[in-house]
Amino acid sequence: MPTYGYECNSCKERFEVFQKITEEPLTIHDGCGGQVRRLLYPVGIVFKGSGFYVNDYARKSNGSSGTSGSSADAKTETKSETAPAPVS
Repeated sequence: MPTYGYECNSCKERFEVFQKITEEPLTIHDGCGGQVRRLLYPVGIVFKGSGFYVNDYARKSNGSSGTSGSSADAKTETKSETAPAPVS
């Protein structure tokens, strides 16, 4: 059974109720007798399968037929080779 969230318009109490899909939504709060409204919760979306990866999309044309020239591809790390200073 789905869990539905409600909020009382009078006392602002939030609560959840297990109800069948075919049942009518609640209209009165059992605690204070005020009217209630059903809350909507955001749904989590998971992108699985082909078509949702960055490499599956067409690359923008930048005038060259090679790589896209992104900064991640061209990133290199350099270190200067210096001798440590003598400790006195």
